[in-house]
Amino acid sequence: MFGKLFDKKSKLSIKWMGFLQALEVALYCTLVGLFIWNGNALFGTMNVFLGPVLMLILFSVSVLVCGILVFYQPYRLFFDGKKKEAADLVIYTTIWLFVFFLIALIKLVILTNLIS
Repeated sequence: MFGKLFDKKSKLSIKWMGFLQALEVALYCTLVGLFIWNGNALFGTMNVFLGPVLMLILFSVSVLVCGILVFYQPYRLFFDGKKKEAADLVIYTTIWLFVFFLIALIKLVILTNLIS
């Protein structure tokens, strides 16, 4: 099902694939963050044990989704005998994800200073 989507990525350079994978993870985390941020508005206050259970399930699913986004393509490269490219892709994805984190952190600091 997702094979064709990942095949299109394999035509890109390792640096661009790392960028796209990090962007996908950042967008997914943004969507999950928005979902959590609006949790009270969507579901109201939960006074039962189901709230923490659902949060742990969401966390588990998020780990799975992020793992697939980051490691599926390197997995395919590794078992195609392209071990260096697989390792490089994980490194580039990590670097790009850290760059996105720094950009978000800088925006947060700037917005916090503008508001206060």
